[in-house]
Amino acid sequence: MTALNRTSAYKPALAWFAVLGTMWVFVLVTLGAFTTSIGAGMAFLDWPLSNGSLNPQGWLTEPDKFAEHSHRLSASVMSTVTIILAVWLWRTEARGWLRRLAWFAVALVLAQAVVGGLRVLFDRMQIEMVDTSLGRLFAMLHACLAQLFVCTLIAIATACSKPWITGRLRGDTATLRRTGIICCALLFGQLAIAAVMRHSFAGLAIPYFPYATSSGALLPEAWNFRVGIHFAHRVMACVIAIGLVWFAVRLWTSRAASLAMRCGASMLMSLLGLQIILGAQIIWTGRNPTMTTGHVLVGALTLATTFWITWLAHRDAIEAKASS
Repeated sequence: MTALNRTSAYKPALAWFAVLGTMWVFVLVTLGAFTTSIGAGMAFLDWPLSNGSLNPQGWLTEPDKFAEHSHRLSASVMSTVTIILAVWLWRTEARGWLRRLAWFAVALVLAQAVVGGLRVLFDRMQIEMVDTSLGRLFAMLHACLAQLFVCTLIAIATACSKPWITGRLRGDTATLRRTGIICCALLFGQLAIAAVMRHSFAGLAIPYFPYATSSGALLPEAWNFRVGIHFAHRVMACVIAIGLVWFAVRLWTSRAASLAMRCGASMLMSLLGLQIILGAQIIWTGRNPTMTTGHVLVGALTLATTFWITWLAHRDAIEAKASS
Protein backbone atom coordinates (compact mmCIF):
# COMPACT_ATOMS: atom_id res chain seq x y z
CA MET A 1 0.00 0.00 0.00
CA THR A 2 1.37 3.43 -0.91
CA ALA A 3 0.84 6.90 0.45
CA LEU A 4 -1.67 7.49 -2.38
CA ASN A 5 -4.04 5.13 -0.61
CA ARG A 6 -4.27 7.27 2.52
CA THR A 7 -7.79 8.10 3.63
CA SER A 8 -9.49 9.58 6.67
CA ALA A 9 -12.38 7.10 6.40
CA TYR A 10 -13.19 4.66 9.19
CA LYS A 11 -10.94 1.57 9.13
CA PRO A 12 -12.41 -1.15 11.39
CA ALA A 13 -9.28 -3.29 11.68
CA LEU A 14 -7.09 -0.30 12.51
CA ALA A 15 -9.63 1.02 15.01
CA TRP A 16 -9.84 -2.27 16.88
CA PHE A 17 -6.08 -2.70 16.88
CA ALA A 18 -5.77 0.75 18.48
CA VAL A 19 -8.36 -0.22 21.10
CA LEU A 20 -6.53 -3.45 21.92
CA GLY A 21 -3.28 -1.51 22.24
CA THR A 22 -4.96 0.90 24.63
CA MET A 23 -6.27 -2.00 26.71
CA TRP A 24 -2.82 -3.56 26.86
CA VAL A 25 -1.32 -0.40 28.34
CA PHE A 26 -3.46 -0.93 31.46
CA VAL A 27 -2.02 -4.44 31.79
CA LEU A 28 1.39 -2.78 31.71
CA VAL A 29 0.36 -0.18 34.31
CA THR A 30 -1.01 -2.91 36.59
CA LEU A 31 2.16 -4.99 36.37
CA GLY A 32 4.30 -1.93 37.00
CA ALA A 33 2.22 -0.95 40.02
CA PHE A 34 2.36 -4.47 41.44
CA THR A 35 6.14 -4.61 40.93
CA THR A 36 6.58 -1.39 42.90
CA SER A 37 4.04 -2.41 45.55
CA ILE A 38 5.95 -5.57 46.47
CA GLY A 39 9.34 -3.85 46.18
CA ALA A 40 10.47 -5.94 43.20
CA GLY A 41 11.78 -3.15 40.98
CA MET A 42 15.35 -4.36 41.54
CA ALA A 43 14.66 -8.10 41.28
CA PHE A 44 17.18 -8.07 38.43
CA LEU A 45 20.24 -5.84 38.54
CA ASP A 46 20.81 -5.74 34.78
CA TRP A 47 18.90 -4.34 31.80
CA PRO A 48 17.63 -4.88 29.09
CA LEU A 49 18.10 -8.58 29.89
CA SER A 50 17.14 -10.14 33.22
CA ASN A 51 20.14 -11.88 34.80
CA GLY A 52 21.57 -11.90 31.29
CA SER A 53 18.62 -13.80 29.81
CA LEU A 54 15.23 -13.36 28.18
CA ASN A 55 14.08 -16.34 30.25
CA PRO A 56 15.84 -15.96 33.61
CA GLN A 57 15.84 -18.82 36.06
CA GLY A 58 13.11 -18.65 38.69
CA TRP A 59 10.99 -15.93 37.15
CA LEU A 60 7.93 -18.19 36.92
CA THR A 61 8.17 -19.34 40.53
CA GLU A 62 9.54 -16.40 42.54
CA PRO A 63 7.00 -13.54 42.99
CA ASP A 64 9.49 -10.67 42.82
CA LYS A 65 11.18 -12.00 39.68
CA PHE A 66 7.81 -12.79 38.09
CA ALA A 67 6.53 -9.27 38.73
CA GLU A 68 9.60 -7.50 37.31
CA HIS A 69 10.23 -9.79 34.34
CA SER A 70 6.57 -9.95 33.29
CA HIS A 71 6.56 -6.14 33.44
CA ARG A 72 9.56 -6.06 31.12
CA LEU A 73 8.01 -8.57 28.73
CA SER A 74 4.70 -6.69 28.62
CA ALA A 75 6.62 -3.47 27.93
CA SER A 76 8.26 -5.17 24.94
CA VAL A 77 4.82 -6.16 23.64
CA MET A 78 3.61 -2.60 24.16
CA SER A 79 6.55 -1.19 22.22
CA THR A 80 5.89 -3.57 19.33
CA VAL A 81 2.17 -2.74 19.26
CA THR A 82 2.88 0.99 19.28
CA ILE A 83 5.35 0.78 16.41
CA ILE A 84 2.94 -1.33 14.35
CA LEU A 85 0.15 1.17 15.03
CA ALA A 86 2.34 4.10 13.95
CA VAL A 87 3.42 2.40 10.73
CA TRP A 88 -0.17 1.39 9.98
CA LEU A 89 -1.39 4.96 10.44
CA TRP A 90 1.52 6.38 8.45
CA ARG A 91 0.67 4.15 5.48
CA THR A 92 -3.14 4.46 5.54
CA GLU A 93 -4.22 7.59 7.42
CA ALA A 94 -4.80 10.89 5.61
CA ARG A 95 -4.93 13.01 8.77
CA GLY A 96 -1.42 14.32 9.25
CA TRP A 97 -1.92 15.29 12.89
CA LEU A 98 -2.93 11.72 13.73
CA ARG A 99 0.12 10.27 11.98
CA ARG A 100 2.34 12.65 13.95
CA LEU A 101 0.58 11.74 17.18
CA ALA A 102 1.28 8.06 16.51
CA TRP A 103 4.99 8.74 16.05
CA PHE A 104 4.91 10.76 19.28
CA ALA A 105 3.54 7.64 20.97
CA VAL A 106 6.48 5.65 19.58
CA ALA A 107 8.91 8.23 20.97
CA LEU A 108 7.18 8.03 24.35
CA VAL A 109 7.23 4.25 24.58
CA LEU A 110 10.90 4.11 23.61
CA ALA A 111 11.70 6.86 26.12
CA GLN A 112 9.81 4.83 28.74
CA ALA A 113 11.92 1.80 27.99
CA VAL A 114 15.16 3.78 28.35
CA VAL A 115 14.02 5.52 31.56
CA GLY A 116 12.95 2.15 32.99
CA GLY A 117 16.39 0.77 32.21
CA LEU A 118 18.13 3.76 33.78
CA ARG A 119 16.03 3.21 36.90
CA VAL A 120 17.74 -0.19 37.26
CA LEU A 121 21.24 0.75 36.15
CA PHE A 122 21.56 3.82 38.39
CA ASP A 123 19.82 2.51 41.50
CA ARG A 124 23.11 2.31 43.41
CA MET A 125 24.00 5.96 42.76
CA GLN A 126 22.85 7.87 45.84
CA ILE A 127 21.83 11.56 45.66
CA GLU A 128 22.50 12.90 49.15
CA MET A 129 20.72 16.22 48.54
CA VAL A 130 17.33 14.50 48.19
CA ASP A 131 18.21 11.38 50.22
CA THR A 132 17.37 8.94 47.43
CA SER A 133 19.05 7.16 44.55
CA LEU A 134 19.31 8.40 40.98
CA GLY A 135 17.51 5.22 39.97
CA ARG A 136 14.49 6.15 42.09
CA LEU A 137 14.39 9.60 40.48
CA PHE A 138 14.19 7.83 37.13
CA ALA A 139 11.43 5.63 38.58
CA MET A 140 9.40 8.75 39.40
CA LEU A 141 9.87 10.02 35.84
CA HIS A 142 8.95 6.54 34.54
CA ALA A 143 5.63 6.68 36.40
CA CYS A 144 4.79 10.14 35.02
CA LEU A 145 5.66 9.23 31.42
CA ALA A 146 3.41 6.19 31.74
CA GLN A 147 0.37 8.42 32.34
CA LEU A 148 1.24 10.62 29.36
CA PHE A 149 1.58 7.51 27.21
CA VAL A 150 -1.84 6.25 28.36
CA CYS A 151 -3.47 9.51 27.29
CA THR A 152 -1.68 9.47 23.93
CA LEU A 153 -2.93 5.98 23.10
CA ILE A 154 -6.46 6.93 24.13
CA ALA A 155 -6.31 9.97 21.84
CA ILE A 156 -5.22 7.80 18.90
CA ALA A 157 -7.78 5.06 19.51
CA THR A 158 -10.60 7.59 19.90
CA ALA A 159 -9.61 9.43 16.72
CA CYS A 160 -9.68 6.11 14.82
CA SER A 161 -13.19 5.27 16.03
CA LYS A 162 -16.30 5.51 13.88
CA PRO A 163 -18.13 8.00 16.17
CA TRP A 164 -15.17 10.40 15.95
CA ILE A 165 -14.88 10.14 12.17
CA THR A 166 -18.59 10.33 11.33
CA GLY A 167 -20.08 12.20 14.29
CA ARG A 168 -20.59 15.76 15.38
CA LEU A 169 -21.19 17.30 18.78
CA ARG A 170 -24.40 19.24 19.31
CA GLY A 171 -23.20 22.64 20.41
CA ASP A 172 -20.44 24.81 21.83
CA THR A 173 -18.17 22.70 24.05
CA ALA A 174 -15.77 25.48 25.08
CA THR A 175 -16.82 25.32 28.74
CA LEU A 176 -16.53 21.54 28.84
CA ARG A 177 -13.12 21.73 27.19
CA ARG A 178 -11.79 24.21 29.75
CA THR A 179 -13.17 22.25 32.70
CA GLY A 180 -11.80 18.99 31.34
CA ILE A 181 -8.33 20.46 30.82
CA ILE A 182 -8.26 21.74 34.41
CA CYS A 183 -9.28 18.31 35.75
CA CYS A 184 -6.71 16.53 33.58
CA ALA A 185 -3.99 18.88 34.83
CA LEU A 186 -5.01 18.29 38.45
CA LEU A 187 -5.04 14.51 37.96
CA PHE A 188 -1.67 14.48 36.23
CA GLY A 189 -0.23 16.58 39.07
CA GLN A 190 -1.70 14.19 41.61
CA LEU A 191 -0.23 11.17 39.84
CA ALA A 192 3.17 12.89 39.81
CA ILE A 193 2.89 13.54 43.56
CA ALA A 194 1.87 9.90 44.04
CA ALA A 195 4.91 8.72 42.07
CA VAL A 196 7.23 10.76 44.29
CA MET A 197 5.42 9.48 47.40
CA ARG A 198 5.60 5.82 46.38
CA HIS A 199 9.27 5.91 45.44
CA SER A 200 10.14 7.90 48.56
CA PHE A 201 8.58 5.18 50.76
CA ALA A 202 6.07 7.72 52.08
CA GLY A 203 2.89 5.71 51.58
CA LEU A 204 2.50 5.24 55.33
CA ALA A 205 4.22 8.45 56.46
CA ILE A 206 0.83 9.40 57.93
CA PRO A 207 -0.47 6.05 59.22
CA TYR A 208 -3.99 7.26 60.04
CA PHE A 209 -7.07 7.98 57.92
CA PRO A 210 -9.11 10.13 57.53
CA TYR A 211 -7.27 12.10 60.22
CA ALA A 212 -3.56 12.86 60.32
CA THR A 213 -2.96 11.81 63.92
CA SER A 214 -4.25 9.22 66.38
CA SER A 215 -5.98 12.00 68.32
CA GLY A 216 -8.07 13.06 65.33
CA ALA A 217 -6.14 16.18 64.26
CA LEU A 218 -6.28 17.28 60.63
CA LEU A 219 -2.60 18.30 60.52
CA PRO A 220 0.39 16.05 61.30
CA GLU A 221 2.18 16.63 64.60
CA ALA A 222 5.67 16.51 63.04
CA TRP A 223 6.83 17.34 59.53
CA ASN A 224 9.53 16.05 57.20
CA PHE A 225 9.72 15.46 53.45
CA ARG A 226 7.87 12.15 53.54
CA VAL A 227 5.08 13.48 55.74
CA GLY A 228 4.83 16.58 53.54
CA ILE A 229 4.54 14.71 50.25
CA HIS A 230 1.99 12.31 51.77
CA PHE A 231 -0.08 15.19 53.14
CA ALA A 232 0.12 16.98 49.76
CA HIS A 233 -1.31 13.82 48.16
CA ARG A 234 -4.29 13.91 50.54
CA VAL A 235 -4.93 17.62 50.01
CA MET A 236 -4.76 17.24 46.24
CA ALA A 237 -7.19 14.31 46.47
CA CYS A 238 -9.76 16.64 48.09
CA VAL A 239 -9.23 19.25 45.37
CA ILE A 240 -9.61 16.64 42.63
CA ALA A 241 -12.76 15.21 44.18
CA ILE A 242 -14.37 18.67 44.02
CA GLY A 243 -13.09 19.23 40.48
CA LEU A 244 -14.35 15.91 39.13
CA VAL A 245 -17.80 16.36 40.67
CA TRP A 246 -17.91 19.84 39.11
CA PHE A 247 -16.91 18.37 35.72
CA ALA A 248 -19.50 15.59 35.96
CA VAL A 249 -22.32 18.02 36.80
CA ARG A 250 -21.38 20.18 33.82
CA LEU A 251 -21.43 17.13 31.56
CA TRP A 252 -24.81 15.93 32.84
CA THR A 253 -26.40 19.35 32.37
CA SER A 254 -24.76 20.44 29.10
CA ARG A 255 -26.69 20.10 25.86
CA ALA A 256 -23.38 19.93 24.00
CA ALA A 257 -22.34 16.72 25.79
CA SER A 258 -22.98 13.50 23.90
CA LEU A 259 -24.48 10.39 25.49
CA ALA A 260 -21.00 8.84 25.59
CA MET A 261 -19.65 11.85 27.49
CA ARG A 262 -22.50 11.71 30.01
CA CYS A 263 -21.93 8.00 30.54
CA GLY A 264 -18.25 8.80 30.99
CA ALA A 265 -19.19 11.29 33.71
CA SER A 266 -21.08 8.56 35.57
CA MET A 267 -18.10 6.23 35.22
CA LEU A 268 -15.88 9.01 36.53
CA MET A 269 -17.93 9.32 39.70
CA SER A 270 -17.77 5.55 40.24
CA LEU A 271 -14.00 5.58 39.82
CA LEU A 272 -13.69 8.51 42.21
CA GLY A 273 -15.61 6.67 44.93
CA LEU A 274 -13.60 3.49 44.40
CA GLN A 275 -10.34 5.42 44.51
CA ILE A 276 -11.20 6.99 47.86
CA ILE A 277 -12.06 3.56 49.30
CA LEU A 278 -8.80 2.04 48.02
CA GLY A 279 -6.77 4.95 49.37
CA ALA A 280 -8.27 4.43 52.81
CA GLN A 281 -7.66 0.67 52.61
CA ILE A 282 -3.97 1.24 51.87
CA ILE A 283 -3.62 2.99 55.23
CA TRP A 284 -5.89 0.62 57.17
CA THR A 285 -4.18 -2.52 55.80
CA GLY A 286 -0.62 -1.25 56.19
CA ARG A 287 -0.09 -0.82 52.44
CA ASN A 288 -1.43 -4.17 51.26
CA PRO A 289 0.03 -4.80 47.74
CA THR A 290 -3.37 -5.65 46.26
CA MET A 291 -4.94 -2.44 47.54
CA THR A 292 -1.92 -0.39 46.49
CA THR A 293 -1.89 -1.86 42.99
CA GLY A 294 -5.63 -1.29 42.66
CA HIS A 295 -5.21 2.32 43.80
CA VAL A 296 -2.59 2.98 41.11
CA LEU A 297 -4.70 1.29 38.42
CA VAL A 298 -7.88 3.17 39.34
CA GLY A 299 -5.91 6.40 39.39
CA ALA A 300 -4.74 5.72 35.84
CA LEU A 301 -8.30 4.82 34.79
CA THR A 302 -9.59 8.05 36.33
CA LEU A 303 -7.11 10.13 34.35
CA ALA A 304 -7.85 8.09 31.23
CA THR A 305 -11.62 8.60 31.55
CA THR A 306 -11.25 12.32 32.23
CA PHE A 307 -8.89 12.73 29.29
CA TRP A 308 -11.16 10.69 27.00
CA ILE A 309 -14.16 12.90 27.79
CA THR A 310 -12.07 16.04 27.34
CA TRP A 311 -10.67 14.73 24.06
CA LEU A 312 -14.19 14.07 22.80
CA ALA A 313 -15.13 17.64 23.70
CA HIS A 314 -12.24 18.83 21.50
CA ARG A 315 -13.32 16.74 18.51
CA ASP A 316 -14.86 19.45 16.34
CA ALA A 317 -12.15 21.98 17.17
CA ILE A 318 -9.37 19.53 16.28
CA GLU A 319 -10.90 18.44 12.99
CA ALA A 320 -11.85 22.00 12.01
CA LYS A 321 -8.30 23.21 12.62
CA ALA A 322 -6.84 20.28 10.68
CA SER A 323 -9.06 20.91 7.65
CA SER A 324 -8.50 24.68 7.54
